[in-house]
Amino acid sequence: MRRSLMNSKRKPRSMKRWLKLKYTELMRAPGGPSFVALGFAIGIAIEMFTLPTYGLAFFLIFPLVYWLRASLAGALIGFVVGKLIYIPVAFINTMVGGWVLSDKLEPHIPFAPNWLDHMLLVNLKLIVGGMIDGVLLGFLFYFPVRYGIHYMAEKRREKRRRRVHVEARSIVE
Repeated sequence: MRRSLMNSKRKPRSMKRWLKLKYTELMRAPGGPSFVALGFAIGIAIEMFTLPTYGLAFFLIFPLVYWLRASLAGALIGFVVGKLIYIPVAFINTMVGGWVLSDKLEPHIPFAPNWLDHMLLVNLKLIVGGMIDGVLLGFLFYFPVRYGIHYMAEKRREKRRRRVHVEARSIVE
């Protein structure tokens, strides 16, 4: 009697194996290295101004990936890498935002405490500086990621050529 799939005991796929599968799929993406690198650049750029927007900037990834025809998986990886480097870069974002915004800019909400006005100014500096730094970081990370993926693909092709060459030689002998 056949056992249904619901009742069968299957060993769950290990996390390491799943990550290796996803890595392989990303390396073999149909769009090539530039497709994945563009997604990575989008993800890291969006992450740089996500904190003051309380996570709503994450939703910008989807239309940008679709519009620029980039890799969603690459964008999500770039977003995670951006989260890892955000704290040191946030200070730079605030400085750049302070350079760009006018010194006379002072947001004021009537009937609100002064500390709220100050928080709005700091968040505005973070957003403006984050947008500028995010675009620069995306541009800077695009090329190393693209060349890294291209290098890994060439290394894989060379390994496959050597293996086929060795197998052909052993068949002839």
